[in-house]
Amino acid sequence: MNDFKRLILSAKAVALFKIVINDECIVSLLKLLEADKNNEKEFLSLYSDFISLLYEKTDDLCQYINSLLQNDENVYVRESAKGQASPILKKAIENELDFFESLSKITCDDVKGIIETDIYLPEWKNSNLSVKEEYIKKIDSIKTTGYGIYASHRMFLYKDNEIVPVKYPDPQRLSQMSGYELERQKVIDNTIALINGKPRNNVLLYGDAGSGKSSTIKAIVNEYYEMGLRLIEIKKNQLYSLPDVIEKLADNPLKFIVFIDDLSFSTNDSDFGALKAILEGGVAGKTDNIAIYATSNRRNLVKENFNDRNGDDIHLQDTIQEVMSLSARFGLKITFSKPNKDLYLSIVENLAMQYNISIANDELAIQAEAFALRNGGRSPRTAKQFIEYLASK
Repeated sequence: MNDFKRLILSAKAVALFKIVINDECIVSLLKLLEADKNNEKEFLSLYSDFISLLYEKTDDLCQYINSLLQNDENVYVRESAKGQASPILKKAIENELDFFESLSKITCDDVKGIIETDIYLPEWKNSNLSVKEEYIKKIDSIKTTGYGIYASHRMFLYKDNEIVPVKYPDPQRLSQMSGYELERQKVIDNTIALINGKPRNNVLLYGDAGSGKSSTIKAIVNEYYEMGLRLIEIKKNQLYSLPDVIEKLADNPLKFIVFIDDLSFSTNDSDFGALKAILEGGVAGKTDNIAIYATSNRRNLVKENFNDRNGDDIHLQDTIQEVMSLSARFGLKITFSKPNKDLYLSIVENLAMQYNISIANDELAIQAEAFALRNGGRSPRTAKQFIEYLASK
């Protein structure tokens, strides 16, 4: 039995990497290996089909197959993440990895040898790496690298009942932020506890708009991504799906921040109860690898008006206490207040250094204050907008 025929037959027996073996480019390659050596027209057509699909991603066959294997989410990966992969699964995965190792080493010259032709055939390359060894490394470090979409992305959205990656996440880093060091350190310490599997709190960051609450959370994820930290952002109107999100993440070896931005409720908001149940530690909320981080411009998350307190509710105090209690369900509450003049100018000066803007501090301060007056007052956001305005000039 020649090598190509054995590969084609082995492909039929692949069970764990089913998604990989059914990849459009891999299917095209296997068809090419099976081409009739007496039919030049068919061979050329199959060859060009394969090359076209490969070039869409890369010109390196080994790298292409390695990427497919690294991002595949199969039963062996999931069981390995829980430390429960059986000897039968381990033997099956080893045999399938041997198959993909052989497939990744197929060269242009190997395929061109199927048929004699004087037509020019585009080429591909084969990296000097072992897809089997790379996969074993991945499994050994799965608690920090993750698997599936979580291996190659750090921030995600919940959309149409699915967790989907953010292709271009906010690149903000902690080193780029100034001011609010004490407030930020509390969030960092809580996050490190989450990463290390220690007791952690759900966190509420509240305070004035533009003070860096959301940026702090995203910068922390960027800082600790390589330690196995990921972020899932859900919108307020998706809070009813929180149990589903938590269930999807519960068995994952990574650590997750479920991020809710700009949180507030009206008194009759049905989403209020969904979040409260999770924060109170209901069955769906008891997972060691997840913490909820929320931001709000309000310390009391439920908006009230005087009619709410003067209505016809017989047990008015009970209702008021329920309304006021939601923020108390967050174990850690951190205030980001509007900066005073000194803090605001300190942030401006720090950003000016980052952007390589050379203006005398006195002149920089005058312009920064004037900009703040025209744009709603002092805040880290205003400071950044001001520096970006200078940089654009």
